[in-house]
Amino acid sequence: MSFSEPKSPTGSDEVHIPYLSTSDGGAIDPKAERKLLVKLDMCIYPPLFIIYMMSFLDRINISNARIQGLSQEIDLSGNRFNIALFIYFIPYILLEVPSNMIIRKFRPSMYLSTLMFIWGIINMCMGFVHSYSALVALRFLLGVFEAGVLPGIIYVTSMYYKRHEFQKRMSFFFCSTLAGGAFGGIMAYGIARLGGDRGMSAWRWIFIIEGAITAFLSIIAAFVIPDWPEQARFLTTEEKELVQRRIVSDIGDECQMETLNKFAWTRIACDWKIWLSVLIYMGIGTSGYAVTFFMPTILLEFGWIASEAQVRTIPVYVLSAGVMLASAWASDRLRHRYAFILGGVCIATIGYAMLLNQTGKSRDYKFAAIFLINAGAYIATPIALAWLQNNLSGHWKRAFGSGIQVMLGNVAGIVGANIFLVHESPLYKTGYGTALGMMWMGALAATAMFALMWRENRKRIAGERDDRLSLPEADRKNMGDWHPSFLFTL
Repeated sequence: MSFSEPKSPTGSDEVHIPYLSTSDGGAIDPKAERKLLVKLDMCIYPPLFIIYMMSFLDRINISNARIQGLSQEIDLSGNRFNIALFIYFIPYILLEVPSNMIIRKFRPSMYLSTLMFIWGIINMCMGFVHSYSALVALRFLLGVFEAGVLPGIIYVTSMYYKRHEFQKRMSFFFCSTLAGGAFGGIMAYGIARLGGDRGMSAWRWIFIIEGAITAFLSIIAAFVIPDWPEQARFLTTEEKELVQRRIVSDIGDECQMETLNKFAWTRIACDWKIWLSVLIYMGIGTSGYAVTFFMPTILLEFGWIASEAQVRTIPVYVLSAGVMLASAWASDRLRHRYAFILGGVCIATIGYAMLLNQTGKSRDYKFAAIFLINAGAYIATPIALAWLQNNLSGHWKRAFGSGIQVMLGNVAGIVGANIFLVHESPLYKTGYGTALGMMWMGALAATAMFALMWRENRKRIAGERDDRLSLPEADRKNMGDWHPSFLFTL
């Protein structure tokens, strides 16, 4: 972490990011590179893992609170609970791209820790609400201050690693959501015993205690969150140069986009990879959000009491973490993404087919289906995010690409929050059917992206895009992944 800020933009219509020298300085020493990777892994991901775990926990703990008395005290009858869920996603979606523009101007350590402290306080406040309108207002504010977390983390971490080192690390990072879900179940089970203490119900203590933990951790986070590579205090000058030399050797010194001008805006807006990735993330993410929000309620309706339902969410998350990490390792090893997304969709499809035909089936049969759905969704989700980052090059292309994908893709949260209808309990035909359809929308978008990138790679290898090299020098040096030497990861 560094206490120096990057330079501010210098022009009214162009924004240039200062960066270290691009001289490669000769061959990279494999021993020094391995040592650097270990150091990066130890310094970058542990704090970000905790931050996003708490972000996810504070986002979904309303589902744990629901079965511990929230619905009765605040009256969440009808679709009122669905509204409380999806109101969060309105600011969350709208503010993600602006947040990625802002984070580049500040040290990520201070920016992300400040957001974390504020959303922790907001979460605590939900434990003191006495009206539905207050609950909805606080959920809206929670979305405001959590909006910048995921796109910011993806943007920052992508600047440290080569493309085919990124997937297993992204999947490890996404285990934070599974840890948050499991931890939330454990905490809700323990906190339920506080029900009635100091005259407050168990659901209130869920918000208060979990929000307080987040706010406390944010103070520590300010000192351990990694900043940009050129600012990183945990790296020596030689290590900073090695970080950049590795990135240059991976994507090429010519595949940069360090200046935000009209040419760069056009390349961003016309990049079909970004828009297809939005559909992939939206389709797959619907399943993840829906199951996460409603899993405690679904398990309760399988016949377990509230405390048993909380505990039984834990093995679902543990299995999902295992298959997600195994898929990430294989995906990086093979340097391939598409088949793993399709595989995750197929696994989830089996689970949905089981639940759509659950009449007369045993509780164990239905519980097994939940395992398949969650595992399939969590195999595909982090790969969908990393796949886009693998195929974008340049600071501004990655900043906008990750922001747009997460921003529009999180429409999945609005869909997932509204498809499980109270009057369809316990079969939830609309919920399971819609989530299944969205999964396959994501799979079709992934198929289109795979086919188009495969075709584009062939054209670039054949020299059919070399005419772009005749553009003016300023544009030629600002193409990002549009440069004909850049080949896409399939």
